[in-house]
Amino acid sequence: MNTNRLRQLFSRALRASLATPLVLAGCGTGSTNLSGYSNVECTPQGAPAIDDLSIQPAQDYVALRAISYNFDPVADPPGPTYETQATTGEACATATDAPACQTALENARSTDGFHGACIQVCSNYFLATTRGDEVKTWSTLESLQQLIGTVETTQDAALLVFAAGYSLSCDTLERGAVKRNKDGSFNVVGTKGFACGEGSDLIQYVLRVSTNGKVDEIEDHVLEKGNGNCAVGRRPVGLQGTVAGGCEDALGHYFAQTAHLEAASIHAFLRLREELALHGAEAALQDAVLASAVDEVLHTEMTGRLARRFGATPPPPSVAAVPPRALDAVALDNAVEGCVRETYGALVAHHQALHARDAEVREAMVRIAEDETRHAGLSWDIDRWVRSRLSAPEQEALREARKRAVALLRAEVAAPFDAALVTEAGLPTPEVALALLDTLEQELWA
Repeated sequence: MNTNRLRQLFSRALRASLATPLVLAGCGTGSTNLSGYSNVECTPQGAPAIDDLSIQPAQDYVALRAISYNFDPVADPPGPTYETQATTGEACATATDAPACQTALENARSTDGFHGACIQVCSNYFLATTRGDEVKTWSTLESLQQLIGTVETTQDAALLVFAAGYSLSCDTLERGAVKRNKDGSFNVVGTKGFACGEGSDLIQYVLRVSTNGKVDEIEDHVLEKGNGNCAVGRRPVGLQGTVAGGCEDALGHYFAQTAHLEAASIHAFLRLREELALHGAEAALQDAVLASAVDEVLHTEMTGRLARRFGATPPPPSVAAVPPRALDAVALDNAVEGCVRETYGALVAHHQALHARDAEVREAMVRIAEDETRHAGLSWDIDRWVRSRLSAPEQEALREARKRAVALLRAEVAAPFDAALVTEAGLPTPEVALALLDTLEQELWA
């Protein structure tokens, strides 16, 4: 689709959206009672602290290391790099051959790890320890349970919950908290999920960590339900991210959501390029998809800066590996994520570029809106290419999927949200969002 045609359509939609703003504060649906809980102690990088682990037998030295795989959209990812994020004790303090111990520690590596996540760089974690001449690595929940033995401190409990795959906030109790129980066990509050779009929830979990290290879910609460106003770009199949922030800081939470999804879009475009190549798409389409992935890297950086400015830290999205899809499945995904959600997201970005009171937000959205409009046009180009290769029943399934996606998006954008997102971030109110959708439905999705 000619990008200029989309720009003209967006201009008409924005002129037509003259509804009076209607804003009602909205937030989560529940939370556990946090009486008696304290914040999780963290490293500067946001992982659980390790300086008070009750390891028996005691180790001379413990290091928390991150395994990172460079996620560069324009080059093959190189091998992993390793970063030591926290240490405690003295390395090789009781070794009989200290130089050999130091060399072994320096070379201590793990090909896997716990709490994996991806955002431009894919990261896992492991512990490296020294005791006498022995240097070991601990990269799974089970191995950490073996290392810690009897759970005696809040750091023991928090690290085990983190290794079990739950996200822990360092400064927001409802997303990261810990307390000791009378029986010696610990309760830890963590989260999973994210709040954006169809069926999405940011879920708070209360985990009981027994003295033997067993981690059990004992409560769960939906902190926030997804809505369509965070739809900026494509969501990859297999997305399993977590979004930080909350009702206490609507702007920080919104931009954390946005950065999370922009980063996820990198995965979506790289996967789309591979699948288009597999199904014989022309080189120009493949190149345009790769260029879109590069755009999303910049978008992630821009929205991440905004999130941090408003007090939130965008968490990395985790995307599960799935096998390449058949052409009709690629087409269905493109119809929903590209022709509907990405197209609407581009229009919302233009609205923000015009209406955000915050100058830095306006500046960011001007660039993002232009790029996302081009991405939306690419979605329609892919749609045109793929339709000629589908059967009549498959084409009808595509039309029905698009209709369902539009109906779902209409329900999502009607949800109320914080007024600061309208004034400072320039988001359309539910009434305005529905008017924008009306124009797209009449002129593009009919």
